[in-house]
Amino acid sequence: MAEILNENATPEEEVDIVTLTDENGNEYEFIVLGEAEIEGQVYMALEPVDNPDGEYVVFKKTEAEDGAIDLISIDDDEEFDRVTDFFEDELFGEVDYDAEGEE
Repeated sequence: MAEILNENATPEEEVDIVTLTDENGNEYEFIVLGEAEIEGQVYMALEPVDNPDGEYVVFKKTEAEDGAIDLISIDDDEEFDRVTDFFEDELFGEVDYDAEGEE
């Protein structure tokens, strides 16, 4: 079973910001929306800090030999669909407020 390890911060809390550097040395800042372990692999959902469209990206998280954290694009379509479906459900799923009050 997958589980969210870090959820969105509430407005009172600080948000986690990570800086990613591409192969050309360009740096980009992202807000960490969530981190989840799915079938033994850790994935991260990140939203660009300058994000007018509300879009986010998902990466596979691995640890390099030197201990640095690497975020890798998900190339397998089935894996990508499974991971994005999980984040959509867990982070952005609609809340049924009527059902919460029922017993």
